[in-house]
Amino acid sequence: MISFIPNIVFVLIFLFAIFWFSKNVKKIYRNINLGISIDRNDNKKLRTIQMLKIAFGQSKMIDKPIVGLLHIVVYVGFLVINIELLEIIVDGALGTHRVFAPFLGSFYNFLIGFFEIFALLVIISVIVFWIRRNVINIKRFLSSEMKGWPKNDGNIILYVELILMFLFLTMNGADLWIQNNAPEFNYINAGSFPVSQYLLPIFDTFSSNTVFFIERTAWWLHIIGILCFLNYLYYSKHLHIILAFPNTYFSNLNAKGKFSNLKSVTNEVKMMLDPSADPYANNSNEEIPKFGASDVFDLNKFQLLNAYTCTECGRCTSECPANLTGKKLSPRKIMMDTRDRLEDVGKIIDNNNGKFISDGKELLNDYITKEELWACTSCNACTEACPIGIDPLSIIMDMRRYLVMEKSDAPSELNNMMSNIENNGAPWPFNQMDKLNWKNEI
Repeated sequence: MISFIPNIVFVLIFLFAIFWFSKNVKKIYRNINLGISIDRNDNKKLRTIQMLKIAFGQSKMIDKPIVGLLHIVVYVGFLVINIELLEIIVDGALGTHRVFAPFLGSFYNFLIGFFEIFALLVIISVIVFWIRRNVINIKRFLSSEMKGWPKNDGNIILYVELILMFLFLTMNGADLWIQNNAPEFNYINAGSFPVSQYLLPIFDTFSSNTVFFIERTAWWLHIIGILCFLNYLYYSKHLHIILAFPNTYFSNLNAKGKFSNLKSVTNEVKMMLDPSADPYANNSNEEIPKFGASDVFDLNKFQLLNAYTCTECGRCTSECPANLTGKKLSPRKIMMDTRDRLEDVGKIIDNNNGKFISDGKELLNDYITKEELWACTSCNACTEACPIGIDPLSIIMDMRRYLVMEKSDAPSELNNMMSNIENNGAPWPFNQMDKLNWKNEI
């Protein structure tokens, strides 16, 4: 029975980690579904191609070649090295050692060698990323919204990735030493170790039992670290590792400059243009939908998905002309504030048996200010710059729509322009009869 205790412990830890991760995934799913439903199930083929190209293929990362290449290395390394996670899970549950080796033969050696090379590349990339974040004063990492937790979160992930890669190589190096020098542990001879083989001189200074302890400790810390990392994603910007796929699949396929129209407003305009239309044809008891958005409940589901998917990389803000000219607007902050508000709403629901009780706050004013919204030029640079298709502009425009159509709250310049259009048929403060006076001056 004693020999099965490590396997039982492993299974319990693994099941608890999966349970906790599933619980948090359900919270995210519930929070996203607080938004308004819209149909984005059209053109499945194009959406699938877009997801494979942008999320899986990292196509929008290569516009910055060096950083893009390093990110792709970390991303691919994360994917391929975690293939070995399948073997670790089986070995942990059954008490076996490199259980896939007999079935894969020489290909198994290639895989392990491939994993190790990528582990080394990931270590190099992570170090470069840490230097860029903490030593080189890159402007987009120094914005006010990146102070405190966002900055710490980015560094924590880098530290975790670094530790996991070192544990992986330490585990493999100790495993190789045992294969060569300690037959009493019955480790099968399998795997190619182009990187961890250079650790063997270190292990030569230890006894067999000590190396076995090092190997087992690295093995346990590696798998527990991965399971902890999995559950940490919920609290981190690195949730995009998972959500980038649905986010790119359900992203807007329309032209970037195309704005949506409110159906209720369109119907009113049609009635104004059609003298024969019956204004009482529709059900007068039908509730008129809210114009625009003042809180997360007024945004659609995919805008909320955007908020959870944001990587906080700052490419949007670094391309924003309003931000570059010193305005308060930061598209990255718009997405971070939306996620923060959505998380706060979720906590209220959790604390009130699944019901939302108003906390007296809204996304507008309490999280995002009017100054930020009106600083936007609606140029779409932020949307174009985002490597995973996030659209801050859609949230900005919906909140502007609320200010104008629900609150009649717009900058004086805009109010004057709209009054001129209403009264003069043009944005300029000239009577319609005086429109052609300019020709008399020629």
